[in-house]
Amino acid sequence: MISNTIDQEIKKAMLAKDQAALRGLRAIKAALLLAKTEKGSAEEITEETEAKILQKLVKQRKESSDIYKTQGREDLSIIEEEEIEVISQFLPKQLNQAEIESIVAQIIKDSGATSVKEMGKVIGLANKELAGKADGKLIAEIVKTQLA
Repeated sequence: MISNTIDQEIKKAMLAKDQAALRGLRAIKAALLLAKTEKGSAEEITEETEAKILQKLVKQRKESSDIYKTQGREDLSIIEEEEIEVISQFLPKQLNQAEIESIVAQIIKDSGATSVKEMGKVIGLANKELAGKADGKLIAEIVKTQLA
């Protein structure tokens, strides 16, 4: 479980006075605690759920960083980038585009999908298979390209 590791990493970051690491680690801890205490959630969070939460945190920070860059606020963009780096350490290794394309091609072949009309079904299967290993937006683009 990531939460035990996070607590230890927070202690290390505090001792090292590493503010960037502390911000990222505290964001992870807060998101995991929130997920644990949500109404109707299971007692323990699965590793798959943890990966989804971390991906969401990275995505939020990328979007914020992009907004800051367009507004000319490099100082704030750098903070977001530092947090992305810290959070990404706890994510499973991300697949490259070629790996994703081959997996999606196999999913299309296995499911028997032949047209863009079946895109939703294929994206659902691909997201399930590639959970935590690839960005959902990239998966959707690849599926659309391969079915077109």
